[in-house]
Amino acid sequence: MARPDVTPGTIVIYTDVACGWSTIAIVRLLRARAEAGLDNRVHLDHRLFLLEDLNRFPIPKRYLEAEVPVLGALEPSLEFKPWQADPATWPVTTLLPNEAVHAAKEQSPAAAEDLDLALRMAFFRDSRCISLRHEILDIADGCSTVDTSELADAMDTGRARSAMMRDYQQHRDDVQGSPHLFLADGYQVHNPGITMHWVGEPGAGFPVVDADDPAVFADLVARAAAG
Repeated sequence: MARPDVTPGTIVIYTDVACGWSTIAIVRLLRARAEAGLDNRVHLDHRLFLLEDLNRFPIPKRYLEAEVPVLGALEPSLEFKPWQADPATWPVTTLLPNEAVHAAKEQSPAAAEDLDLALRMAFFRDSRCISLRHEILDIADGCSTVDTSELADAMDTGRARSAMMRDYQQHRDDVQGSPHLFLADGYQVHNPGITMHWVGEPGAGFPVVDADDPAVFADLVARAAAG
């Protein structure tokens, strides 16, 4: 397995913004980091794990609507909801919002973190079509760390996409799924703290969480800081 390069003080996290499991992991990482007083010492390095490319089909509405009640129960304060808008506005791709997060990394790690989380909440809580350029930029306007004009320029020139896709293609076979975390000390973990299984076929059945241990995120943050 070829490991991605991990800078000390960072957690490389492979995700897709439309993945609810990675959204739970990110929220818990950010919370553990804040509780440990490490906001200025540990940063997330968002990398792409493009589910639509791996699965060879658009964002599956039936899959996510089966997952959302289970995910929402893990972190009720996030107020996850089944899709509330017109079904015709369901986003079928996450390539552009994922690219926007990588474009925001040009500005700062904090800009990428903030935009990534804002896009996830816009999708899972607010039922916004995050496939659309103007929606992404409107969401970015709500992030104090993001320069929306610079983001628009980066998206329109496409300068973040080649590096994002190159890294994805290089490591897609090394990543177990979204989320998969890599630390500088060599440790790696897929979907930390959660074990689950599906009852029935995805899209027709539902996921069951067998175990959930949010405490693992404090250790991950501490390891990243020490690394």
